[in-house]
Formats: sequence, C-alpha cells, structure tokens
Amino acid sequence: MSESKKIRCRPICKGFAEGEVIVSRKNFSFLGDVDPETGVVKAEDSDIFGETISGKIFAFPSGRGSTVGTFVLLRMKKNDTAPLGIINQVTEPIIAVGAIISDIPLVDSVDISILRTGMRVKILAEEECWIEISG
Repeated sequence: MSESKKIRCRPICKGFAEGEVIVSRKNFSFLGDVDPETGVVKAEDSDIFGETISGKIFAFPSGRGSTVGTFVLLRMKKNDTAPLGIINQVTEPIIAVGAIISDIPLVDSVDISILRTGMRVKILAEEECWIEISG
C-alpha cells in the first residue's frame, strides 16, 4: 500500500478535487498555451506539450500573462475541458480570477517540485487547506 502525505497550503478558490496530477515546471498562460476545445497543451515550448490538462489536477509554478486567460479557463469549464483543480507555487491574479469564476479549486504556497505527473492528489481548499499526495 502506498503512503500518503498531507501538505498544508493556501486556499485561493475553495472546493475539493481529486484525481491524477499533471505537472509543468514552467509558468503557464491559459491564453495560447492550451486548446480550450480539447484541453491539450499546444505551446511547443511547454514541457507538457501535447498532453491534456482536462480532467486532471494541474500543477504549475505560476501564471504568465494575458487577462484573457481568465475567460479561456471559464470557456474550458463550460466545454468540460478544464482541469479538476489547480496547484501553484505562487498564484497570480489572472489564474486566481479564472479559477474563481470557473469554480475550480485552486491552492498555492506548494513546492511543486515534490509532485510528479501521474500521482494521485486530493485538494481540500477550505478554511483548513491541504493537498494529499499518494502514489
């Protein structure tokens, strides 16, 4: 049986999510880095190019630009191609607003270097806030 580990974090958008994590070691923009119709990362300079973030917990250091990214994330939620939850080291306002208007659980203050793509992760973003890693 694999051991699980709980890590405290800061809630940005409250909620609960559970699933497989996909990790990018690079900052991310929802405008231009992902196809909102499919959830597939299309930025060729991304370390997860060609992978899908749809239906997964998406971990990345921080956002990198364009306020339109907020609405791309909302569009993904409406298209059912959005991530189940988001984990950041530092959340910038564009990602925060996108998650809030899309009702996607978002936490930060997490050292994402401990995460590996394929791990199972739970996010609890309430007054008590933690992620739980297993696998």
